[in-house]
Amino acid sequence: MIEQFTSVVFLTGFLASMIRMATPIVIVALGEMVTERSGIMNLGIEGIVWIGAFAGFATTILTGSYIWGFLVGGIVGILFGLIMSVVAVEFHGHQIVAGLGIWILCNGLSGLLNRSIFGISTERPTIVATLPTIPIPGLSNIPIIGETLFNQNIIVYLTILAVPLINFFFKEISWGLNIDAVGEQPRAADAAGLRVGVIRTLSACFGGFLAGIGGAYLPLALYSIYTNDISTGLGWMAIVVLVFGKWRPWGILGGALIFGAANALKWRLQNTDLPLPYQITLMLPYLVTLVMVIFFVRGGSGPSALAKPFVRSEN
Repeated sequence: MIEQFTSVVFLTGFLASMIRMATPIVIVALGEMVTERSGIMNLGIEGIVWIGAFAGFATTILTGSYIWGFLVGGIVGILFGLIMSVVAVEFHGHQIVAGLGIWILCNGLSGLLNRSIFGISTERPTIVATLPTIPIPGLSNIPIIGETLFNQNIIVYLTILAVPLINFFFKEISWGLNIDAVGEQPRAADAAGLRVGVIRTLSACFGGFLAGIGGAYLPLALYSIYTNDISTGLGWMAIVVLVFGKWRPWGILGGALIFGAANALKWRLQNTDLPLPYQITLMLPYLVTLVMVIFFVRGGSGPSALAKPFVRSEN
């Protein structure tokens, strides 16, 4: 029994799967990080993941292009990020309620569109193949590590690259510093000449874009099929990871890898001889979520002005 979990084949497959399963969580959490560091809390990202997954899947089925699938998924995400920003910035609405409303709207809309376009037949359309892997010459042949890090698809590589780039953006680039200023002290930022509403709107749209990309990743790179429950709580996991990571890219990556490991182990355990009901293994990611919420995400306050409407004074 122990040999099953210590074999090179098991470890290689598990670690490679962990990276692939963590990738959409990182994508969505990074987008929500940008949104929240500007002062907007968008709890609708779970729904945006849903609608982004459907948009990416349907577009790829109709056009045969992964690029168009990801692009349309991201554009749909921008649309709902824009809706969130209008409610939060223009109408000073309650952001938590608005976010939950977007979640419900996207959930129902994706199901409606799925039935309207593909019908209710038990034979669901599938993508011929998921996004292909791109082995990096030389590095992909390294035992275990090569298969884990250097034999992945293009979205995985771009996501890994995005973590240090976004970290650099917030530390060294004036636009990133402006987003933090708006999220921490919007009145002082406004007095300094920053356009608080514009910055928050663009941040919310960027967060929606990444949520849509993360959603499109599910059918295009993991499952090759769309179902109405394809997200399985990915958006909520991204929010937990965001708080766990203290609204920092490297912390988000670490938290996402924990969830990726739980998801990968869930599928790997079903292929072993362990006498476990499959329902137990399916619970693993949600048990990890509870553990992280209970023991590791306490005390994180986030940006000072998070979820607080900003009303510009005329004086």
